[in-house]
Amino acid sequence: QVQLVESGGGLVQAGGSLRLSCAAAGRIFSIDDMGWYRQAPGKQRELIATISSGGDTNYADSVKGRFTISRDVKNSLYLQMNGLRPEDTAIYYCKAKTTWGAYWGQGTQVTVSS
Repeated sequence: QVQLVESGGGLVQAGGSLRLSCAAAGRIFSIDDMGWYRQAPGKQRELIATISSGGDTNYADSVKGRFTISRDVKNSLYLQMNGLRPEDTAIYYCKAKTTWGAYWGQGTQVTVSS
């Protein structure tokens, strides 16, 4: 199994920056693709960025050019968020895909004030 723990969320003013982290533990060698998702109140969870084991990245149009996803050799996942907007307010989750299935973290709250 894989355990994921997010951190780095908080309250920030519009235009500010935050860096989210997702620490992986357990069978980290089995992790393939990883991604960041978010869920705002009353809305469905949405995919915002993914990164493959080879480092290929993809972004949702809503965050392209503002957010950067990265990962390290221990399969910890990061999300650098710049130019934050009130509409970025949500709970942010990391996800890891493995041979046996997908795993989620518990989420970290990001609140952007106007």
